[in-house]
Amino acid sequence: MEEKIIKTEYSEVMQKSFIDYAMSVIIARALPDVRDGLKPVQRRTLYDMHELGIKYDKPYRKSARIVGDTMGKYHPHGDSSIYEALVVMTQDFKKGLPLIDGHGNFGNIEGDGAAAMRYTEARLQQITQEAFLADLDKDVVDFIPNFDETEKEPSVLPAKFPNLLVNGSEGIAVGMTTSIPPHNLAEVIDATKAYMQDESITIEGLMKYIKGPDFPTGGIVINKDELLDIYTTGTGKIKVRGKVDIEKGKAGKTSVVISEIPYPMIGANIAKFLLDVAALYETKKTQDIVDISNQSSKEGIRIVIELRKDADVDNFINMLYKKTRLEDTFGVNMLAIADGRPETMSLKQIIKHNVDFQFEVATRKYNTLLQKELDRKEIQEGLIKACNVIDLIIEILRGSKDRAMAKACLVDGKVDGIKFKYKESKIMATQLCFTEKQANAILEMRLYKLIGLEIEALINEHEDTLANIYRYEDILARRDSMAQVIMNELDEIKRNFKRERRTAIENAAEAVYEEKKIEEMEVVCLMDRFGYTKTVDMATYERNKEAADAENKYIITCKNTGKICIFTNTGQLHTVKVMDLPFGKFRDKGIPIDNISNFNSEKETMILVTSQTSLNLYRVIFATKLSMLKVVDGGEFDVAKRTVAATKLQDDDEVVHVAILKDQRNMVLQTADGFFLKFPIEEIPEKKKGAVGVRGMKLSAKDFIEHVYYTGPGYENNIDYKDRSLDIGRLKISKRDTKGNKQR
Repeated sequence: MEEKIIKTEYSEVMQKSFIDYAMSVIIARALPDVRDGLKPVQRRTLYDMHELGIKYDKPYRKSARIVGDTMGKYHPHGDSSIYEALVVMTQDFKKGLPLIDGHGNFGNIEGDGAAAMRYTEARLQQITQEAFLADLDKDVVDFIPNFDETEKEPSVLPAKFPNLLVNGSEGIAVGMTTSIPPHNLAEVIDATKAYMQDESITIEGLMKYIKGPDFPTGGIVINKDELLDIYTTGTGKIKVRGKVDIEKGKAGKTSVVISEIPYPMIGANIAKFLLDVAALYETKKTQDIVDISNQSSKEGIRIVIELRKDADVDNFINMLYKKTRLEDTFGVNMLAIADGRPETMSLKQIIKHNVDFQFEVATRKYNTLLQKELDRKEIQEGLIKACNVIDLIIEILRGSKDRAMAKACLVDGKVDGIKFKYKESKIMATQLCFTEKQANAILEMRLYKLIGLEIEALINEHEDTLANIYRYEDILARRDSMAQVIMNELDEIKRNFKRERRTAIENAAEAVYEEKKIEEMEVVCLMDRFGYTKTVDMATYERNKEAADAENKYIITCKNTGKICIFTNTGQLHTVKVMDLPFGKFRDKGIPIDNISNFNSEKETMILVTSQTSLNLYRVIFATKLSMLKVVDGGEFDVAKRTVAATKLQDDDEVVHVAILKDQRNMVLQTADGFFLKFPIEEIPEKKKGAVGVRGMKLSAKDFIEHVYYTGPGYENNIDYKDRSLDIGRLKISKRDTKGNKQR
């Protein structure tokens, strides 16, 4: 076969391939269909369970059996995605109306995952069987080939209510996401009926029935006035709070009990909430917390925070709303597949699409039922007619050589070859004109059907068939009749499966809390050579001064409302709030400075640790390995950020010295090769923190600044140099930016 090469632009191929991939993800994986509210994996799983006969009144079957069958027949993707979809459809804390009845460990609201599929079992819920799968045998939806064209699967399930609203949906596609909150079944059904009775109803009118989201975790929606805009545009943010109760405990203490949580908090976010509450105490945002306990169980959520006797409870609750996820937002983006393409829809559009689908399903259903009744009517009329001439028919059957001869006589009145007992019977046989179906029914009729009671039952059945035909024709001919049938089914679903609303809808003022003013006091920050840091009060330090000075590398006096500043060899300045440091006893170990700041002890070295107060009062002098010097006003380092660049460094340079400039008179630079240069501090210009600085000393190749010393009142002139004492006070004062003198 001759090879055919098609030349095309690479960009066009990439564009087409990406669009095909994106649409495949959007349509066939990530987004639900507005008609049944299901993603393809959910629809296929439910249909497979229906085909396997795992109904609500039948025994449970292993989840692994369901997943394997679904993957092999309908969903050629990973088994984990199928099992995850099955698990979510069983979880009553995620779905407003679970569609699968799970048996075993299917996870919990606190984020624990489900057991492996080989351990769990499942079956369909009753509502799934009755409202999603019951009419599939009546040609109500199109069936399409599966991935390898060996099976047929429904393109959509004939859901009898707007499941997209009741159960909501979440999904991430290519370039788009969907996030639809769950709603109350009874309210959605009432709104659907209201739309069917008046298609011009406004979204505001629909919201008289659908008050807002109804999350399975309960909670309180606090922005009621914004819901109309959200349901009109299909996008927005719903603010949800947990439900908080106040209980009185022993010794006059008060307990704040959280019995319902915001929907976005389910899963691992409950553990994070507990950590956030603990952090409020550890960071001294509040001192009111005595104890935190998670007493949640199968019966529901119960998180208890015990407070001090004199705590301001209302202020504390407002702090939880502001500082933790006890108040959270649910981002709404009501995106779904409508008419084969993704579309962001309003509340009314979702209901409209579902109602239109209901009429389409009902039309196909009652056309199928009508045709069956017409076929039944034809046969019944043939049997009744046959009973009236049963003696003739028996004579025809006894006189015929085979079935074909008897059937030809019944249908066309052909009597050739048939032996009749009476001549009149032959004349009557030529006048017979049964239809094909009637003739087959007569030939297959059993003798007991000739009993009088059976004939009477046949006549009654025929009357019922005529009544059904009249009813079906009326439903198909009049939209009002079909609407009434649909509404009756909705009423039946509501009556059997409704539940009370769990989420309260209201307008609530924004949570405002007042932070208690911290009593300002002077403390001492202690940091040992391993970076463990703590603060103690002045009295504690004075009592343990000798031990503190011996055990700690940095000892800084500061205010408890201030900051600790750490200058590093990389030219960075890291700041830490003193309030973030543990305050307590002298023998407490403290906390690693890496844990509460951006300082990384594996990559950086501390050059200077001081307080923000000291920096604000003085200037700071910098010296680098390549002999770049500058003086910076300390006020420039009073910044809000936790980390800023304290100085600009050249390539392969690093900071070797940082000091607060007080009463130093001269600077002495010492290089690794033993050169010393002494010059007045005044020769170092003041620069901004973003500047490189000026050269302090001329260096020979591969030489670098190793130490920096000062002379002046209170400074020791004798230094250790090559195992001897060197008096730098006797060094000759030179000019900056000279080579200096080498000391032997």
